[in-house]
Amino acid sequence: CCCCTTTGILISQKSLLMLVNVVHSDHQQAMAERVSLSSMLAKSQNDLPAKTMKDSYLEVHLPLGSEPQLREKYLTFHNTVRFGRILEDLDSLAVLISYSHTYNPELKRSPLSIVTALVDKIGKSTGFSSPVLSLLYCDIKFTGHVTWVGNTSIEAKMHMSQFREGAYAPVLDATFVMVARDPENKRAAFVNPLNPQGAEEEKLLQEGEANKSRRMGMSRASLLKVAPTAEERKIVHSLFLNTLDTQTVSFRSRILPPNSVWMQDAKLKGLEICHPQERNIFNRIFGGFLMRKAYELGWANACSFGGCRPTLLAVDDILFQKPVEIGSLLLLSSQVCYTEGKNIQVRVHSEVFDPLTRQHNTTNVFHFTFVSDRDVPNIIPETYGESMLYLDGKRHFNQTVEH
Repeated sequence: CCCCTTTGILISQKSLLMLVNVVHSDHQQAMAERVSLSSMLAKSQNDLPAKTMKDSYLEVHLPLGSEPQLREKYLTFHNTVRFGRILEDLDSLAVLISYSHTYNPELKRSPLSIVTALVDKIGKSTGFSSPVLSLLYCDIKFTGHVTWVGNTSIEAKMHMSQFREGAYAPVLDATFVMVARDPENKRAAFVNPLNPQGAEEEKLLQEGEANKSRRMGMSRASLLKVAPTAEERKIVHSLFLNTLDTQTVSFRSRILPPNSVWMQDAKLKGLEICHPQERNIFNRIFGGFLMRKAYELGWANACSFGGCRPTLLAVDDILFQKPVEIGSLLLLSSQVCYTEGKNIQVRVHSEVFDPLTRQHNTTNVFHFTFVSDRDVPNIIPETYGESMLYLDGKRHFNQTVEH
């Protein structure tokens, strides 16, 4: 069965599921019991002992090669591995790594509620062409540990490899940012500081700090906050000029260039009713489930747009803005927002809809980069809002290419 090893400790697949996906028979009672744990929270980070990266190291094996029943859960209709399931596993592992970092042997239960804040990056490992899992009958190994901490946040880096030709070959790397909350998941809570051991760990810590600075810079430069750059304005105007009807000389008369698709015609939508089966220990919908559903919708949209089965290149900048409650109507909207050659950039927006108040609230925004086996049509924005989606997609695509 699946096992997880850390500093000599073996965790069976059954125990792993118990740790991450505990389903209480009475969630209200369980949450009421957690309130009493608030007294165990640290008053400041200085009250907590420093941990090393080794303290949070975990290794998890997914025996797809030897367990047919488990393999069925990960099977696609193309007889490959479902990447959406891998996203769920990565999210679970990031939570486990974070709890390992904050583990206190003197406490029977952790007073912390650790949740996913964002997925910074999921992409190919160095030297590997793409995070494709084409071999269903080969075992998979996940490894990971904490690489940076703030006062209340944790960065966890994970690596996935697949057993091929007698050895594990790297497939993808993933960086998640987790946040610690109080037992009721209402306010931030302090986490143990991180003490790097040696030059390599010091480098990882500095990379984590650089990642934080980069994310802050991207937030400040968001097109929802500031105007496009001069170069981006030129791109938008060029797109506009290329769609003008030269016969009418009118700003309102637009024509679609050859081998192009209007952005409004490159959408795909879905709806999920959030049942208790997909809840986490805080009685909210499991973040990995949301990522899987968003990825599968985005993949279907890229497949429909490109006319062939696309390959995932990267998952980028997934922000968890609000939790999704049990019983919610989850609306997923997938949009092809940028194309270049064989590449397709897809943005998936998720929101919950309250049928009683008729209100919509954004919960997540997902960014996926796919590649086709052929050149795909150019995506053309028609409105200013679509032009901003185009530029945002181009930014995410360029970031994927650069890394």
